[in-house]
Amino acid sequence: MTVTATPSRTAALVRPVRTRRRPDVVRSRVAAWVAVGVIGLFGLAPIYWLLVTAFTPDEKAFSFPPSLIPTEITLEHFVNLAKNEKLFGYLVNSVVVSLITAVLSVIVSAYMAYAFSKFRYRGRTSLMHLVLASQMFPQALLLITLYALFSATGLLGAYTALILSFTTFTLPLCVWMLKGIFDTVPSSLMEAAAIDGASRWRTLHQVALPLSAPGLVAAGLFAFVRAWNDFIFALTLADPERQTLPPGLVHTYLGEFQTAWPDLMAASFVVSLPVIAAFMFLQRYLVGGLTAGAVKG
Repeated sequence: MTVTATPSRTAALVRPVRTRRRPDVVRSRVAAWVAVGVIGLFGLAPIYWLLVTAFTPDEKAFSFPPSLIPTEITLEHFVNLAKNEKLFGYLVNSVVVSLITAVLSVIVSAYMAYAFSKFRYRGRTSLMHLVLASQMFPQALLLITLYALFSATGLLGAYTALILSFTTFTLPLCVWMLKGIFDTVPSSLMEAAAIDGASRWRTLHQVALPLSAPGLVAAGLFAFVRAWNDFIFALTLADPERQTLPPGLVHTYLGEFQTAWPDLMAASFVVSLPVIAAFMFLQRYLVGGLTAGAVKG
């Protein structure tokens, strides 16, 4: 006697077995989402309050109790910002200093990181740790030292003083970031290039650097943001005509007896837009650059 399975019986036989999620897994996911929500709220709340203040009229900005949702919106503060020619000068200074700092940091740190990654010599590990240890000096100590150095060399007040000081901050982390990325470049590619007759210089520029492009972009973006946001060194080492936006905003909107908070919030929002746009445009390069080499010592 032959038994033939009906379609419904076959479907019942191949029906996937439903597995019940364990309660601890569900609780872990809920806790993770709650943590992400709290951290996101903590990070976005100041930005939201900055936007609310920027679009609120002066007479409503300090009303009590404060309103989370503005009842009246104005663009007056953004119009005032567009009419302020002095702030445009600070913006040009920020762009010039930040771009040159980013380019200089990437060039110098790329050569240093390649030397740390692909060459073996005595004292290499100690020198790497020394480079990283320089990041641990207090900024006040570095500020005094750099001020005396630039004053003695006649560079105090010039763009050069800002660019060199910003580069000293960004180099250690850029070197370590790029060193991890160069570690992921297979040495067999370098050996193949050498067999084909390429010099070390050509191997670096035509093999290692193109393969490390995401890391170079990430290092450049880190240096750009670091220079863009600095306040204390730009205030101390540069002339008033060469200061960048952070001290420029303070000079423009913070007075001895009164502070124009709505105008300051509007200017801060506009100033943040280039950095936000850079992060959004280069996000995939930044993530790839920061995570490359994370699983290789």
